[in-house]
Amino acid sequence: MAKKQLVVGLGNIGAEYADTRHNIGFMVADELAKQAGVTFSTLRYAYYTEYRYRGNQVYLIKPTTYMNLSGKAVNYWMHELKIPVEDILVIVDEIALPFGKLRLRAKGSSAGHNGLKSIEALCGGQGYPRLRFGVGDNFPKGRQVDYVLSGFDDDELIELPQLINRSVELVNSFVHIGIERTMNLFNK
Repeated sequence: MAKKQLVVGLGNIGAEYADTRHNIGFMVADELAKQAGVTFSTLRYAYYTEYRYRGNQVYLIKPTTYMNLSGKAVNYWMHELKIPVEDILVIVDEIALPFGKLRLRAKGSSAGHNGLKSIEALCGGQGYPRLRFGVGDNFPKGRQVDYVLSGFDDDELIELPQLINRSVELVNSFVHIGIERTMNLFNK
């Protein structure tokens, strides 16, 4: 039976944030839209688009609320589209993972990430799937904000398109075969 899923790429709006580590969720969402042949419209709290993938309906958003208020957009769209929390996949940057490491989880804590904290607070807890995209932690103590709001290094930029494509494959697998089977395939 066809399913409806909400895929959320986290990031910050504005040119100054466009290619930063904190915006990897937006970058993956952009590539998903590109491969699906769809474009985003500016709607309530989010850039929004939708498409079908292997018979399933995918709603794709990039919150326009800024990272720390991401939950406002996710909460609005999950209710608007009547999507249960377990059918929402959030794509987020993760400093606790080495650059390029992808980790898919069915649920879990925010691990201090303000975007995830906001979703947790406004969407009923930790029970939503998330794809964490490792951006590394190559920053001096106390400089985390500067680090995540900075661009990728030259050597990382070379690898980035392939890693974003891998993230797209993972999202497509989630849409097609669900979280458990996708975790078994990708979390090695």
